[in-house]
Amino acid sequence: MEKLILERENYLQRLSVWIDKPVIKVIIGQRRVGKSMFMFQVMDYIRKDNPDANIIYINTENEEYQHIKNYEMLQKEVNTRLKKTVKNYLFIDEIQDITEFERALRNYLSKNQCDIYITGSNSQLMSGELASFLSGRYMEFKIHPLSFSEFCLFHNLPKNNDTLLKYFRYGGMPFLRHLPLEDITVNEYLQSIYNTILLRDIAERYEVRNIHLLKSLSRFIADSSGTIFSSLSISKYFKSINLQISPKTILDYAAYLLNAFIINQVERYNLTGKKILTSSGKMYFEDFGLRNSIVGGFKLTDIQKILENAVYMHLARQNYKIFVGQMRDKEIDFIAERGSEKYYIQVAYKLQLDKTIDREFGNLLDIKDNFPKMVITMDELAGTDYQGIRHIHILDFLQQNLTVSS
Repeated sequence: MEKLILERENYLQRLSVWIDKPVIKVIIGQRRVGKSMFMFQVMDYIRKDNPDANIIYINTENEEYQHIKNYEMLQKEVNTRLKKTVKNYLFIDEIQDITEFERALRNYLSKNQCDIYITGSNSQLMSGELASFLSGRYMEFKIHPLSFSEFCLFHNLPKNNDTLLKYFRYGGMPFLRHLPLEDITVNEYLQSIYNTILLRDIAERYEVRNIHLLKSLSRFIADSSGTIFSSLSISKYFKSINLQISPKTILDYAAYLLNAFIINQVERYNLTGKKILTSSGKMYFEDFGLRNSIVGGFKLTDIQKILENAVYMHLARQNYKIFVGQMRDKEIDFIAERGSEKYYIQVAYKLQLDKTIDREFGNLLDIKDNFPKMVITMDELAGTDYQGIRHIHILDFLQQNLTVSS
């Protein structure tokens, strides 16, 4: 198959370990982040190792496969294409719209008839009863929008501050490499993705009738990303502008946005009491280009929000568990944990004022343990330590593995 996009080696390296293993490979992520193209990359990888492999590919969004509505129809389609004399590999794109698809997958898995790969644009794809039904029989791989390094590679741009601002403005949707990086064109494309997610992944799936309220909440979250999410406060705000939306509805709609991977929620962790706080945390967008298009475009006044969002996504791509730290009246932007690793991170646009320096470094100095601590900014003088705390330029941070940069 023709190579349609540049390869995303980090994801392939993780998934390749599980090729030919008796587990379903579940590839999840927001629409248009490159799940289908990554599938093609996996197919190419398999063919290189096994030229005789029988690749069965079904994309439920293609017209030729839209008749597949349930697991019985799925089995009928797959059975006609299985071969007995070679290894079979089954790839199903956007499987969530096939009713009880898990029955077909479990059947093929139990009979060892094919190695199975599926994609989905809903975080609930492998949750609840479905996860129990396929317990221990699947591995999940989340595909994110392009990292900064991938953005430079895809667009053939140097890794400098000018490119960084383009990344902050337009985000990391892979298809943008086929478009001119200009506001009108990119915004039209991102708006089309946004509308598809709202109408198909949310409104249809959850029977949401008031699209206006859903869009209003999306806009509010985009405007206030990186601040504490309170359904009660948001409800009061909407009431003040004559929009009646209850705290419960806000929580429901926010859950739909989370399930569709538009936003991510970061829980708060009390460093003093060593426990997760039950009240709501903060929201960050999966793609800040999409976030910018929702609020009407990139604004330099939003640079702090986008900086935090970029740091969050860089941590998420490296599979860190991320929290917002709470320590009495002080806040730590991010606590990142992975196995025995832990990092405390503050994010600020510039450290021009003494009170900003005191807040960002002082909050970290108050944490009395020996885990690495860092402040990430866009200051040109970044790169020096302050009482053992690293001061890192965002351009450097986004190009490094966190373990390497500590």
